[in-house]
Amino acid sequence: MGRHGTIAGRKAAQDSKRAAVFTKYARLITVAAREGGGDPDYNPNLRTIVEKAKGLGMPNDNVKRAIMKGTGELGGETYETGRFEGYGAGGVAVIVEVLTDNKNRTSASMSHAFDKFGGNLGVPGCVGYMFDRKGVFVFANEDGEISEDTMMEAALEAGADDVVTYDDSFEVYCDPNAFDDVAAAFKEAGYEAVESDIMQVPNITSTPTDETAIKNLKKMVALLEDDDDVQHVYTNCTVDLYDEE
Repeated sequence: MGRHGTIAGRKAAQDSKRAAVFTKYARLITVAAREGGGDPDYNPNLRTIVEKAKGLGMPNDNVKRAIMKGTGELGGETYETGRFEGYGAGGVAVIVEVLTDNKNRTSASMSHAFDKFGGNLGVPGCVGYMFDRKGVFVFANEDGEISEDTMMEAALEAGADDVVTYDDSFEVYCDPNAFDDVAAAFKEAGYEAVESDIMQVPNITSTPTDETAIKNLKKMVALLEDDDDVQHVYTNCTVDLYDEE
Protein backbone atom coordinates (compact mmCIF):
# COMPACT_ATOMS: atom_id res chain seq x y z
CA MET A 1 0.00 0.00 0.00
CA GLY A 2 1.04 3.59 -0.49
CA ARG A 3 1.24 6.51 1.86
CA HIS A 4 -2.48 6.56 2.63
CA GLY A 5 -2.20 3.12 4.18
CA THR A 6 0.60 4.41 6.34
CA ILE A 7 -1.28 7.52 7.52
CA ALA A 8 -4.58 5.73 8.14
CA GLY A 9 -2.80 2.84 9.78
CA ARG A 10 -0.79 5.10 12.01
CA LYS A 11 -3.94 6.91 13.12
CA ALA A 12 -5.64 3.62 14.00
CA ALA A 13 -2.55 2.41 15.86
CA GLN A 14 -2.33 5.63 17.83
CA ASP A 15 -6.03 5.72 18.62
CA SER A 16 -5.73 2.23 20.12
CA LYS A 17 -3.13 3.50 22.60
CA ARG A 18 -5.06 6.41 24.04
CA ALA A 19 -3.05 6.86 27.23
CA ALA A 20 0.17 7.18 25.25
CA VAL A 21 -1.50 9.52 22.76
CA PHE A 22 -2.78 11.75 25.57
CA THR A 23 0.75 11.98 26.99
CA LYS A 24 2.09 13.08 23.61
CA TYR A 25 -0.66 15.65 23.13
CA ALA A 26 -0.22 16.99 26.65
CA ARG A 27 3.39 17.78 25.82
CA LEU A 28 2.40 19.49 22.58
CA ILE A 29 -0.22 21.56 24.39
CA THR A 30 2.26 22.59 27.10
CA VAL A 31 4.82 23.73 24.53
CA ALA A 32 2.23 25.56 22.43
CA ALA A 33 0.91 27.38 25.51
CA ARG A 34 4.43 28.29 26.59
CA GLU A 35 5.31 29.69 23.17
CA GLY A 36 2.08 31.46 22.27
CA GLY A 37 0.01 31.90 25.43
CA GLY A 38 -2.65 29.79 27.08
CA ASP A 39 -5.76 31.19 25.40
CA PRO A 40 -6.70 29.11 22.33
CA ASP A 41 -8.69 32.04 20.94
CA TYR A 42 -5.46 34.00 20.54
CA ASN A 43 -3.08 31.10 19.92
CA PRO A 44 -4.00 29.30 16.66
CA ASN A 45 -1.39 26.59 17.14
CA LEU A 46 -2.70 25.78 20.60
CA ARG A 47 -6.28 25.81 19.35
CA THR A 48 -5.48 23.31 16.59
CA ILE A 49 -3.69 20.93 18.97
CA VAL A 50 -6.43 21.14 21.59
CA GLU A 51 -9.11 20.41 18.98
CA LYS A 52 -7.22 17.32 17.82
CA ALA A 53 -6.66 16.14 21.40
CA LYS A 54 -10.33 16.54 22.29
CA GLY A 55 -11.27 14.81 19.05
CA LEU A 56 -9.38 11.77 20.33
CA GLY A 57 -11.22 11.94 23.64
CA MET A 58 -8.62 13.67 25.80
CA PRO A 59 -10.39 14.83 29.00
CA ASN A 60 -10.81 18.58 29.55
CA ASP A 61 -8.95 18.36 32.87
CA ASN A 62 -5.90 16.95 31.11
CA VAL A 63 -6.02 19.75 28.57
CA LYS A 64 -6.31 22.42 31.26
CA ARG A 65 -3.39 20.99 33.26
CA ALA A 66 -1.20 20.89 30.17
CA ILE A 67 -2.02 24.52 29.37
CA MET A 68 -1.34 25.61 32.94
CA LYS A 69 2.06 23.90 32.84
CA GLY A 70 2.85 25.83 29.68
CA THR A 71 1.81 29.18 31.16
CA GLY A 72 3.69 28.52 34.40
CA GLU A 73 0.60 28.25 36.60
CA LEU A 74 1.61 24.68 37.38
CA GLY A 75 5.10 23.30 37.72
CA GLY A 76 6.30 20.88 35.11
CA GLU A 77 9.08 19.70 32.86
CA THR A 78 10.66 21.80 30.14
CA TYR A 79 10.40 20.10 26.77
CA GLU A 80 12.65 20.54 23.77
CA THR A 81 12.04 19.51 20.18
CA GLY A 82 14.46 17.22 18.42
CA ARG A 83 14.84 15.23 15.23
CA PHE A 84 16.64 12.00 14.45
CA GLU A 85 17.38 10.64 10.98
CA GLY A 86 18.64 7.33 9.71
CA TYR A 87 17.92 4.17 7.77
CA GLY A 88 15.77 1.26 8.76
CA ALA A 89 16.09 -2.31 7.55
CA GLY A 90 16.14 -2.58 3.77
CA GLY A 91 17.56 0.92 3.39
CA VAL A 92 14.28 2.71 4.13
CA ALA A 93 14.74 6.34 5.15
CA VAL A 94 13.37 7.27 8.58
CA ILE A 95 12.77 10.60 10.33
CA VAL A 96 11.75 10.69 13.99
CA GLU A 97 10.50 13.92 15.57
CA VAL A 98 10.61 14.09 19.35
CA LEU A 99 9.60 16.31 22.25
CA THR A 100 11.72 15.50 25.28
CA ASP A 101 12.77 16.70 28.70
CA ASN A 102 15.94 14.60 28.59
CA LYS A 103 17.92 14.55 25.33
CA ASN A 104 20.41 11.95 26.55
CA ARG A 105 17.64 9.50 27.41
CA THR A 106 15.93 10.07 24.08
CA SER A 107 19.16 9.70 22.09
CA ALA A 108 19.83 6.38 23.79
CA SER A 109 16.30 5.18 23.04
CA MET A 110 16.62 6.13 19.37
CA SER A 111 19.94 4.32 19.02
CA HIS A 112 18.49 1.24 20.69
CA ALA A 113 15.44 1.11 18.40
CA PHE A 114 17.46 1.51 15.20
CA ASP A 115 20.19 -0.94 16.23
CA LYS A 116 17.78 -3.60 17.52
CA PHE A 117 15.99 -3.98 14.21
CA GLY A 118 18.79 -3.69 11.67
CA GLY A 119 18.77 0.06 11.13
CA ASN A 120 21.41 2.75 11.31
CA LEU A 121 20.95 6.06 13.07
CA GLY A 122 22.65 8.74 10.97
CA VAL A 123 23.70 12.36 11.22
CA PRO A 124 21.22 15.25 10.93
CA GLY A 125 20.25 15.77 7.31
CA CYS A 126 21.30 12.33 6.09
CA VAL A 127 17.80 11.51 4.80
CA GLY A 128 16.02 14.85 5.14
CA TYR A 129 16.50 15.64 1.45
CA MET A 130 14.19 12.72 0.63
CA PHE A 131 11.25 14.46 2.29
CA ASP A 132 9.31 17.70 1.86
CA ARG A 133 7.43 19.40 4.68
CA LYS A 134 3.79 19.77 3.63
CA GLY A 135 0.33 20.20 5.03
CA VAL A 136 -1.60 16.96 4.50
CA PHE A 137 -5.34 16.28 4.64
CA VAL A 138 -6.80 12.79 4.25
CA PHE A 139 -10.46 12.50 3.23
CA ALA A 140 -12.24 9.15 3.34
CA ASN A 141 -14.19 8.14 0.26
CA GLU A 142 -15.00 4.49 0.88
CA ASP A 143 -18.44 4.73 -0.69
CA GLY A 144 -17.09 6.57 -3.75
CA GLU A 145 -19.58 9.42 -3.43
CA ILE A 146 -16.93 12.11 -4.00
CA SER A 147 -15.54 12.25 -7.53
CA GLU A 148 -11.92 13.13 -8.22
CA ASP A 149 -13.01 16.28 -10.06
CA THR A 150 -15.15 17.39 -7.12
CA MET A 151 -12.32 16.93 -4.64
CA MET A 152 -9.84 18.64 -6.97
CA GLU A 153 -12.15 21.64 -7.28
CA ALA A 154 -12.70 21.81 -3.52
CA ALA A 155 -8.96 21.55 -2.87
CA LEU A 156 -8.07 24.31 -5.31
CA GLU A 157 -10.76 26.58 -3.90
CA ALA A 158 -9.39 25.94 -0.41
CA GLY A 159 -5.90 26.96 -1.53
CA ALA A 160 -4.30 23.50 -1.67
CA ASP A 161 -1.61 22.53 -4.16
CA ASP A 162 -2.26 18.92 -5.13
CA VAL A 163 -4.61 15.96 -4.74
CA VAL A 164 -3.69 12.26 -4.83
CA THR A 165 -6.55 9.83 -5.40
CA TYR A 166 -6.74 6.34 -3.86
CA ASP A 167 -9.44 3.69 -4.13
CA ASP A 168 -11.08 4.74 -0.85
CA SER A 169 -9.67 8.17 -0.07
CA PHE A 170 -8.01 11.38 -1.18
CA GLU A 171 -4.83 12.99 0.08
CA VAL A 172 -4.60 16.75 -0.33
CA TYR A 173 -1.32 18.66 0.01
CA CYS A 174 -0.66 22.31 0.71
CA ASP A 175 2.13 24.68 1.69
CA PRO A 176 2.66 24.29 5.46
CA ASN A 177 2.33 28.06 5.90
CA ALA A 178 -1.17 27.87 4.41
CA PHE A 179 -2.27 24.90 6.53
CA ASP A 180 -4.61 26.77 8.90
CA ASP A 181 -6.28 28.70 6.06
CA VAL A 182 -6.77 25.56 3.98
CA ALA A 183 -8.15 23.67 6.99
CA ALA A 184 -10.64 26.48 7.68
CA ALA A 185 -11.71 26.57 4.03
CA PHE A 186 -12.34 22.81 3.94
CA LYS A 187 -14.34 23.02 7.16
CA GLU A 188 -16.45 25.87 5.81
CA ALA A 189 -17.09 23.86 2.63
CA GLY A 190 -18.30 20.90 4.68
CA TYR A 191 -15.36 18.55 4.16
CA GLU A 192 -14.06 16.79 7.28
CA ALA A 193 -10.62 15.21 7.11
CA VAL A 194 -10.01 11.92 8.91
CA GLU A 195 -6.41 13.03 9.40
CA SER A 196 -4.74 16.40 8.96
CA ASP A 197 -1.33 17.65 10.01
CA ILE A 198 1.91 19.15 8.79
CA MET A 199 4.02 16.16 7.83
CA GLN A 200 7.23 15.05 6.19
CA VAL A 201 6.17 13.72 2.79
CA PRO A 202 8.69 11.58 0.90
CA ASN A 203 9.81 12.80 -2.52
CA ILE A 204 11.96 9.69 -3.00
CA THR A 205 10.36 6.38 -2.05
CA SER A 206 11.64 2.93 -1.19
CA THR A 207 9.89 -0.42 -1.69
CA PRO A 208 11.62 -3.22 0.22
CA THR A 209 10.76 -6.74 -0.92
CA ASP A 210 12.58 -8.77 1.73
CA GLU A 211 10.00 -10.04 4.22
CA THR A 212 12.45 -10.04 7.11
CA ALA A 213 13.35 -6.40 6.43
CA ILE A 214 9.67 -5.45 6.31
CA LYS A 215 8.97 -7.23 9.60
CA ASN A 216 11.93 -5.46 11.24
CA LEU A 217 10.72 -2.11 9.92
CA LYS A 218 7.27 -2.72 11.40
CA LYS A 219 8.79 -3.65 14.76
CA MET A 220 11.10 -0.62 14.76
CA VAL A 221 8.29 1.81 13.93
CA ALA A 222 6.08 0.26 16.63
CA LEU A 223 8.85 0.54 19.22
CA LEU A 224 9.56 4.16 18.29
CA GLU A 225 5.90 5.16 18.45
CA ASP A 226 5.52 3.52 21.86
CA ASP A 227 8.14 5.95 23.19
CA ASP A 228 6.52 8.87 25.04
CA ASP A 229 9.20 11.22 23.69
CA VAL A 230 8.34 10.46 20.05
CA GLN A 231 5.79 12.67 18.34
CA HIS A 232 6.07 11.52 14.72
CA VAL A 233 7.75 8.75 12.77
CA TYR A 234 8.08 9.19 9.01
CA THR A 235 9.46 6.76 6.45
CA ASN A 236 9.74 6.75 2.68
CA CYS A 237 8.51 3.15 2.56
CA THR A 238 5.68 2.41 0.12
CA VAL A 239 4.78 -0.80 2.00
CA ASP A 240 2.15 -0.37 4.72
CA LEU A 241 4.07 -0.73 7.98
CA TYR A 242 0.93 -0.60 10.13
CA ASP A 243 -1.02 -3.62 8.93
CA GLU A 244 -1.30 -6.51 11.36
CA GLU A 245 -0.28 -9.30 9.01
